[in-house]
Amino acid sequence: MAETVNIAAMAEKLSAELFSEFSWQRTGPMNHNWSCEKSDVHGVKTHPSDVVFYYDEPYARQRTYVNCDLKSYARGSISTPALRRAVESLAKQVACAEISDEWRQLYIHDGVTPTIAGLLFVYNHDGEFDKEFAQYVRQLQSAKLDLPRGTKLVVLGPHDIFWLDNVRYEIVLMRGHRNAAERLPSQEYCKYFHPQLDRRKNVQLDQAKAATLEMLTSNLIVLEYVRPETADRTGITMFYRGAGATSDEFTYLLDYLRHFQLLKGHVDVEVKVLNASPVAQPMFEKAVQNYVDGLAAGGAGSPLAECVNRIAFKRMTQIITRFSDIELGMDYV
Repeated sequence: MAETVNIAAMAEKLSAELFSEFSWQRTGPMNHNWSCEKSDVHGVKTHPSDVVFYYDEPYARQRTYVNCDLKSYARGSISTPALRRAVESLAKQVACAEISDEWRQLYIHDGVTPTIAGLLFVYNHDGEFDKEFAQYVRQLQSAKLDLPRGTKLVVLGPHDIFWLDNVRYEIVLMRGHRNAAERLPSQEYCKYFHPQLDRRKNVQLDQAKAATLEMLTSNLIVLEYVRPETADRTGITMFYRGAGATSDEFTYLLDYLRHFQLLKGHVDVEVKVLNASPVAQPMFEKAVQNYVDGLAAGGAGSPLAECVNRIAFKRMTQIITRFSDIELGMDYV
């Protein structure tokens, strides 16, 4: 029993470390059971909330509360039936949370417009899962979900968590860089980039600093920062999940930067790739050269071209976070 508790604590510990770096905040009690509001339909008297995180939405005056079901599985325990049970249970939790006064009193802040999402966090604690997790997710499409229309329910599998954990670790390394000029400032000077869109305006520029569920499940996580000692300079770090096997991939990133007016003389930009293709570096250089060559006549010597040429390409260090159930069991503090 103690071993099972310690294994479950692995997902709890990793999720706390992971989401705090993406500026999510925890609210209310952990590992808490609360009354089911639809017991005749759900067939249970209570629902669990392993942990609830929250963040402010950039494109709406809302605060998203993420009700998490944290799973820590060995390789052989990850199966479609197990995931189906977990997803169906999580959907019921979210459906009840929407109408539960008890849940709202425990987790929702006063004076905000809440929206509730569900997150199934599937951590492979032995690090040996080597299958395509997407095939399990596709098989869940037939699951019977009691979920309010428009409600988000996200499944993060082992490969998703590996990617996000490596982004987290890369940020930690950047903050500890021995070269002060390249060192990432502390979290208070950083925020995740949510651009002004043509049909969706960022209405919470000062509050919406976190990476949203949409960003964390996309191929691109963009971190924006200012250096307190040189406030006239800002920085953009693009964490790209693709392999960079073609120049078109990097051309897309250059277009993104240009479209959102991030190619400026006072903005330092770098692109970081985790599972980089062996040809990623030359493909990046090719994309930059093609982009500069494609500028209007005389553009090769323009400030825009200088900004494009200054973009740095870097490979990320790969890590796998593993915990010892014995050490977790000794963590009494």
